[in-house]
Amino acid sequence: MHFDIVTIFPGFFASPLEYGILRRAIATGQVQVQAHDLRAFTTDRHRTVDDRPFGGGEGMVLKPEPIFRAVESLGVTPKAERDTTRESVILLSAQGRPFTQQVAQRLATLQRIVILCGRYEGVDERVNEALCDQELSIGDYVLSGGELAAAVLIDATVRLLPGALGNPDSARFESFGAADRGQAEDAEAGVPRTTHGSGGLLDYPHYTRPAEFAGLAIPEPLHGGNHDEIRRWRRRMSLQKTMRNRPDLLATAQLTAEDLRTLAELRREQDRPVHDADA
Repeated sequence: MHFDIVTIFPGFFASPLEYGILRRAIATGQVQVQAHDLRAFTTDRHRTVDDRPFGGGEGMVLKPEPIFRAVESLGVTPKAERDTTRESVILLSAQGRPFTQQVAQRLATLQRIVILCGRYEGVDERVNEALCDQELSIGDYVLSGGELAAAVLIDATVRLLPGALGNPDSARFESFGAADRGQAEDAEAGVPRTTHGSGGLLDYPHYTRPAEFAGLAIPEPLHGGNHDEIRRWRRRMSLQKTMRNRPDLLATAQLTAEDLRTLAELRREQDRPVHDADA
């Protein structure tokens, strides 16, 4: 997979690309990432990349000409002829569609991604109309520019590539991951899995040794080796954490009849008066 990043701060990416999974993927040749200085595609002596917005208002807007030249220099297929199952040009902005795990999964199937980093008040909309396949946002907040968002997008996508993680199931048995493919999936060694595909839910709480720390013990179901009990506990905790922190995910999560019964029970416990819980 090849990433091209068009930015006015190409040096920003020296640090994020030097650590962890991204560094390993680049070192093994699985991924290539190049940052291109937008100012190199200007024609005036001041290397101007922005101008005042038509219609007035505060701030500046990134000009279309340097961005068009930058994208053309990369040899990207024109938008009308582009095979979006192989390559995509993405504009990062606060006005974009949400960047989700599902979007990252789709991007991980591509061969080339060009990322345009917005700045200032935004980017001339003709860039979006004529060059871009997608306009994405990493959250409901405003950043100073798209560089941080580009690093997030690349990291979230690269870790989904085959072989990028030490264990391929690490990208599946986690928050926002896929549901189990079967009712009783087994690990490679034939042992029943103690993890449970999240099916769009948040991940369950994790614990490691020691079993007791600062007077806090790990939950009882994790003490034994009963895989079914561990699986049920983890699924229950995943549902509980999602209900508390991201209840909106429940509307689209892949829920079983047992999940729905568990949620009903968790809601009853949540609504129970404090004095009843203590009784």
